[in-house]
Amino acid sequence: MKPASAVHDEVSASQLLERFRSGFQFKLALTEEERRKAYRLRHRVYCEELEYEETADAGLEFDRHDEHSLHCLIEHRRSGEVAGCMRLVLPADDEPSRDRRLPLQSYANQSLTHALLHPATLSRDEICEVSRLAIAPPFRRKSVASELEESLQADLGQFTADERRTFPIIVVGLFLATYALVGLTQRRHVFAMMEPRLPRLLSRSGFHFTRVGDAIDFHGKRSAFYIDLHKAEKEIHADLLPLYKHVKSELAAQADVDSGSRSLVAAK
Repeated sequence: MKPASAVHDEVSASQLLERFRSGFQFKLALTEEERRKAYRLRHRVYCEELEYEETADAGLEFDRHDEHSLHCLIEHRRSGEVAGCMRLVLPADDEPSRDRRLPLQSYANQSLTHALLHPATLSRDEICEVSRLAIAPPFRRKSVASELEESLQADLGQFTADERRTFPIIVVGLFLATYALVGLTQRRHVFAMMEPRLPRLLSRSGFHFTRVGDAIDFHGKRSAFYIDLHKAEKEIHADLLPLYKHVKSELAAQADVDSGSRSLVAAK
């Protein structure tokens, strides 16, 4: 594979983004079959590869928060393969406690140190949490787990060099999908538990998260981060704006936005 500098010499950023837009599609997982695609990818990454969670006989990774979450898939158009997924967790309707509105409050509430930017102090109708971001191993330049290297190389054989050059944009696409879903549900305050390097990487694309909690040991050192959608949309890198508008349009077309955010959470 050519070094990154050579790639950028040959293909401009706008060309790569256009190739990504034409090569992938964003889908709301509104049916059980579509949600199972997300659960299956999560199991592959979080259970089999990273071993963060116990493996399940059904090969699906899910928890109680999925019942009140929106799920988004990024699919590779030509192959039909799921390249990535994420979920946006909304406060459960039947959860009265201000200290249990979002998942991160259940395991990291004591670490949340920001006096103002705290899920318990903000309107429950405006808060949400992004989590369970996962990218399928064949769509990464390198597999995290060395034992998967051989299978990864085999998987990569089905993609062209031009297609593989767009794969690093998938993680950016997942966060653009997050912003789009937050807007579609008419929310504003977004929380996430992240390892320190991810916010730094995302800041290069205009995603400027604020750390609102102390680091805890949760599958490695992680801290709670926050971003305000209203501010975030103004700070997105100019090169990404056309892609963001495309993602918003693609997801909005799949959602009944006039019925409110709960209409996007399919009945189980």
